[in-house]
Amino acid sequence: MSAIAYRVESSFPLIGPLLPGAAAKCFNLVDRALAIVLATKSMTKPSGHEIRVVHIPTGEVIFRKTDAQLASCNEEF
Repeated sequence: MSAIAYRVESSFPLIGPLLPGAAAKCFNLVDRALAIVLATKSMTKPSGHEIRVVHIPTGEVIFRKTDAQLASCNEEF
């Protein structure tokens, strides 16, 4: 049996189509790829906050995303 090695986390409750019913601030997983997919398909409530995937043994953040609504759409080129 594999030990839990990855955590999808945020400072705000996570919601999304791949998450179980109740909103939570973190989910622990065994598989790195699954953790990243879960993070990419999730959002925070309220929206616009950072979601991270952390490698639990080292504490290293291996993936992070911020809701696209926070990205500046008015950048001048």
